[in-house]
Formats: sequence, structure tokens, C-alpha cells
Amino acid sequence: MQTQPKLTDRAALTRNRARADQDKGMFLHDAAIEEVQDRLSMVNRSFTRPAIVTGFPEIWRRCLPTAVIVEDADTLDLTVGGHDLVVHALGLHWADDPVGQIIQSRRALCADGLFMAATFGGQTLNELRAALAQAESEVTGGLSPRVVPMGEIRDMGALLQRAGLALPVADSVPLRVNYESPWALMNDLRAMGEANALDQRLRRPTRRAVLIRAAELYVETFMEEGRIPATFDLIFMTGWAPDDSQQKPLRPGSASARLADALGASEIKLPE
Repeated sequence: MQTQPKLTDRAALTRNRARADQDKGMFLHDAAIEEVQDRLSMVNRSFTRPAIVTGFPEIWRRCLPTAVIVEDADTLDLTVGGHDLVVHALGLHWADDPVGQIIQSRRALCADGLFMAATFGGQTLNELRAALAQAESEVTGGLSPRVVPMGEIRDMGALLQRAGLALPVADSVPLRVNYESPWALMNDLRAMGEANALDQRLRRPTRRAVLIRAAELYVETFMEEGRIPATFDLIFMTGWAPDDSQQKPLRPGSASARLADALGASEIKLPE
């Protein structure tokens, strides 16, 4: 049996999250909560058995105060068929098996229950990744894992389908945050609990020369009007647990009316 590659050092991730600044470092979670609440308000349904999967329970509790909240561990502590809504909250990018996380969430849904995920997409921190990669290559002649890989939006709908969810939808809400310097951005990432927790990361401090060169490259390449931008690509995914009541595509050739009639046009037959 093939084992899942280990992406994340869970002990390091837990330490990083414990050191997060719950007052000043949660602005991306706040933005995601607002977006989730807005999207749920547009669903013509009341959810009475919600659950939230997150590494920041106190922050996400205010999103759905009555929700069952579970840690985004490899095995989710969710009751099979026990919920009509599961929200996976900004933790999928650290999952060794993101499809497995979605499958477990789907199994926790009752028929026609809703799965919603907020996660970071592939454009997140593209500026910092480029600067760090070039700086490390110049200074050391090599590269080491520094920023967790994140999926592109085109891949997200496929994840929902692979997990067995119906009516899958994925869309992006890009956020651009401006900082005084790359150092301020790096401090913010620590305050978010999003410092490097990759299992294959360097286990020694990064050489100061690499960080200084990365900061120089960041400023030279991306600075605008005295500030440097950082992109956070928030992706929101929704899918439904399959149910017979849901709309399904018609079989090819099963239409009962002609398109020409619907358009009020004359049908022109092509030659054989």
C-alpha cells in the first residue's frame, strides 16, 4: 500500500499556531469568516448541525457559535452523517492529504448537506516565494522548502469531485496587503501562525545573508510607492453531499424541445 508523502511537521505547526497573535495576526481569518457568513446567508437553508474544522477554534467559534469545532488533524473527529454543514477553515494547505480531508468532511454530512472550505490558493505569497528562491540560489547555490505548496483554483473543483461531492464550485477572492518592508511581512506570518512547518524544511536557522538578499530582491522587484505588496489568494469551495433531490444533467438526446423552436429560428439541416 502506497503511503501518503509527509508534507507537514505537525509538531512544528502546533507550536507555530500556539505562538500566533490572536489579536493582531488573525485578519485573514476575519476576512474568511466574513466571506463564509456572507455565502451562507445566500443559501436558502437553515443549518442546525454545523461543524467547523480548524486549527484556530476560538477565532472560528464566532463564525457559527453553535458549531461543533474539531482540529484539522489527519483524522477528523467528526460523526459520520452527523452534520448538515461542514466548514473547513483555512487549514487545507497544511494537510498531507487534502482530498482525504474533504472525503472525511463529506462522510460527516447528512444527505444534501453542504461542505464549504476556505483555503489559500497558488498565488499566495508569490512575491515572497520568488524573492526567497532567487536569494537562496544566489547565496547558497541551492533551494530548500520554505513556503507550503498551494493548489491553483482550476484544481480545486477536481478535488471536490474526487471526494464525491455534487455541484462543486470553486472561486477566488484575492487580497493584497501592503507592508513597510519584507521584515514586517515575515513578522506578520509568524503572528498568523503560518511560519515554515514543512517536514523537509531546513532544521537550522536560515543564513542571514539569504534573508537580507531576499529582502533586497523583494524591494527591487515589487515595491510600489514606498511599500511592498503581499498577495493572499483566498479560495472558497462548496459542494453538496449527494441526494436524489438535487438537479442532475439530462441524458444526451433526452431533450423534449428543439433549440431552434426556443430561439424562434429556422433550422438549417447540414448536408449528409
